[in-house]
Amino acid sequence: MLAWCLGWLLGGLLLPLAVAADPPRFRVVEAATRLVDEVYRLDARLDLEFSAEVFEALDNGVPLTIELQIEVFEPSDWLWDSSVAELSQRYVLEYRALSGQYLVTNVNTDERSSYAGRHAALVAIGRLQGFPMLDHRLLGVGKRYGARIRARLDIEALPLPLRPVAYLSEAWDLASDWHTWLLVP
Repeated sequence: MLAWCLGWLLGGLLLPLAVAADPPRFRVVEAATRLVDEVYRLDARLDLEFSAEVFEALDNGVPLTIELQIEVFEPSDWLWDSSVAELSQRYVLEYRALSGQYLVTNVNTDERSSYAGRHAALVAIGRLQGFPMLDHRLLGVGKRYGARIRARLDIEALPLPLRPVAYLSEAWDLASDWHTWLLVP
């Protein structure tokens, strides 16, 4: 009985430590824009960490769609910011078992790249360099504007039989917080 109580007590103390380990998550590490030839260009770095369940599905042939949501807005002193432009950059990550390669497809441009490992593929998806975000002439003169970006795993793009599991499981709930900055002309 004493051994059972001691086991229960230790389990109760150690279980929160196991749960407190860093869960998989998406995170925007940094994002900034620069004005080049009248176009705001976005440079961003994102950290995309998947859960073991998501990696298992990927390695068993389930394609994953990662969406980068980008928004330009006019800050408001009242309730809501006024949206100026919304963009979506989507990537599909697939594992090709015969070649052992990970294939990344930019859905917007249909450009494809292959990588020897998952980490390299995720780093490629998480790096935006010089992404054309918005024409400077679309913004009002003398006004303040901000931009924000976030990344998320698109559950709606999963095969239909997998969607209910993904909706109910925290392992599939992968989305970063919004990362916000001011647009500087």
